[in-house]
Amino acid sequence: MQVLERPWGRMHVRVEGDGPLVLLANSLGTDLRLWDDLLPLLPPGLRVARFDKRGHGLSDLGGAVTVEDLADDAVALIESQGGPAVVMGVSIGGMIAQALALRRPDLVRALVLSNTAARLGTPDSWAARIAQVEGQGLAAISDGIMERWFAPAFRATPQLASWRNMLARTSPDGYVACCRALARADLTADAPALSCPVLMIAGTQDGASPREVVEATARLIPNARLAVLDAGHLPMAETPEAFAAAVSPFLKEHAHA
Repeated sequence: MQVLERPWGRMHVRVEGDGPLVLLANSLGTDLRLWDDLLPLLPPGLRVARFDKRGHGLSDLGGAVTVEDLADDAVALIESQGGPAVVMGVSIGGMIAQALALRRPDLVRALVLSNTAARLGTPDSWAARIAQVEGQGLAAISDGIMERWFAPAFRATPQLASWRNMLARTSPDGYVACCRALARADLTADAPALSCPVLMIAGTQDGASPREVVEATARLIPNARLAVLDAGHLPMAETPEAFAAAVSPFLKEHAHA
């Protein structure tokens, strides 16, 4: 098991392969296993680094957190691998990727921003989510989250149970800490300063970050490309073949840049 020591505790990481570095950042309520089905479909000759956010997976909790704090954790992982990297993030992972590129452009070759935006939700919507988790636990919201994460066809498969369990078994404190980070995070004014190549991915059936929200952020970023998939919020898990087809040409173009 690979661990990166951070000031707040131990961060669980996994680095596989040899070649140009690609960093993957997970969504809220998932751990680094989110990318398992995608990895065999990516172009060969890449070194892929993944990590569990604070309070997720096998990482320590780490207390209160901001999106910028989470970006600093990603910076530490890239630096430990000699960077720079193509950074691929989904949902909050996409916000981490944006914050990372704004803070440390020297470490980012390109960005893949999946099912994310410069701002996700509102302070009121996150406050309501936090109150529900603190009052009832993650299991109480898991079915509703599954409807936001996945298209109906995928929700009818046996695979859904594993994703529901991953969410329900996340640390409530870690989940709430990231909800509070999202409630405060707004990169709208900063997004136009992203100067690296950017590929944004939207899902036609995304109930968490709807297509129009992703497209609005794509319009803020100079020369951002947009790919639209017939999938929900986590296309790397729901439709890994289609996701790989969308990102692989971009990776081939920029990972060796």
